[in-house]
Amino acid sequence: MQAVYFIGIGGIGMSAIARYFLNSGVFVGGYDKTPSALTETLEKEGAVIHYEDNVSLIPQECLHKDDCLVVYTPAIPGTHSELNYFKDNGYDMQKRAQVLGTLTRSLKGLCAAGTHGKTTTSSIAAHILHQSHIGCNAFLGGITKNYGTNYILSKDSPYVVIEADEFDRSFHWLTPWATVITSTDADHLDIYGTEEAYLESFRKYTSLIIPGGSLILHTDLKLKPAPQEGVRTYTYSREKGDFHARNICIGNGRITFDLVSPIEDISDIELGVPVAINIDNGIAAMALVQIAGATADEIRKAMLSFGGVDRRFDFHVRREDMVYISDYAHHPEEIRQSILSIKQLYNDRRIKAIFQPHLYSRTQDFYKEFADALSLLDNVVLLDIYPAREEPIPGVTSQLIYDNLRPGIRKSLCHKEDILDCIKEKDFDVLVTLGAGDIENYAKEITDILNN
Repeated sequence: MQAVYFIGIGGIGMSAIARYFLNSGVFVGGYDKTPSALTETLEKEGAVIHYEDNVSLIPQECLHKDDCLVVYTPAIPGTHSELNYFKDNGYDMQKRAQVLGTLTRSLKGLCAAGTHGKTTTSSIAAHILHQSHIGCNAFLGGITKNYGTNYILSKDSPYVVIEADEFDRSFHWLTPWATVITSTDADHLDIYGTEEAYLESFRKYTSLIIPGGSLILHTDLKLKPAPQEGVRTYTYSREKGDFHARNICIGNGRITFDLVSPIEDISDIELGVPVAINIDNGIAAMALVQIAGATADEIRKAMLSFGGVDRRFDFHVRREDMVYISDYAHHPEEIRQSILSIKQLYNDRRIKAIFQPHLYSRTQDFYKEFADALSLLDNVVLLDIYPAREEPIPGVTSQLIYDNLRPGIRKSLCHKEDILDCIKEKDFDVLVTLGAGDIENYAKEITDILNN
């Protein structure tokens, strides 16, 4: 194989694999709908990218089907002309998850799966291992602040850390050596149809762990894993399970605790990103890396130096009088956990949330749950739904969430173009913007307004 062509190269997961092939000396070309910071970085690293669905723009290096692998994302529509060109001409075509699956068969896969928490958990695990004597390769679902990338390369380590994505059943291509499952709250019902089918997909995933491997489950899951001979099963959570925390101390902007572990207890752990939900995420990550052989001292140092992941509880303004956080949370339970963490950190402050719902189908399925989670606050602004891959569904708008917010809450509807007007009143001490759509594009302008 001399070339790899990516359809949807600017996606967070796709770009990590593109970086892998660039580092391997293979020609990398690709298409994406719009330029972004990720595509700009890839172009600087040598990728040849265009932004128009046009077969004539495919690089010559990718026009020899026997020498070119085509990697595509399930989000690409079936009408895409470049996708159909490669199909019609008999190219070797693989989904992103298939490529990752090949890597988990050649390396020891340390995977993090779950409705939420998997990006932070896998990023913490990768950071610990990268800083340890073990090292790792990593394909992550977010840009780590420690490295400014979603990809880590090691030529010597036998381990690869992977965020195992349940969308479109992608994680069924993986063969983990060890995996953690952080949560199984129903999601992607446009794909799965029912919660039962969603849970069955996770059950299928647990059957893919290789003999001699390990499964680490959060204690609160509905999931019943598939019986697997030769696979050791552990449990974890903040307060109970084989791996759990003891002596938790939250205050003065710090979170410290001791890890209780069947492998080795670790005292005096401090979170580099002091958010309550990262106690759970950190325990899951530490369980993975302890199984891989990281030492207590390596874990303790790396937990403190972990800088977080872009868009995951990301502090943009952090002053005594004003705080602004952006968070990728886009599922009701993620939003609930994000809000609870903020209220714990700033329990005596005025907190305002601006939420951009993601997908019409998700809003239709969970509008009541979104309203319940957001009703934990006193001041909520709802933006229009970000459609992503979907066409509008009649009757499904942010109004559904708005109408189900608790009585007495201060609430408003806002177009994203007017988002800056929503904050100029400064009727808050802490602002959080929530969502997986393009609300992040306004983070810099919001930050500038609050700083000025």
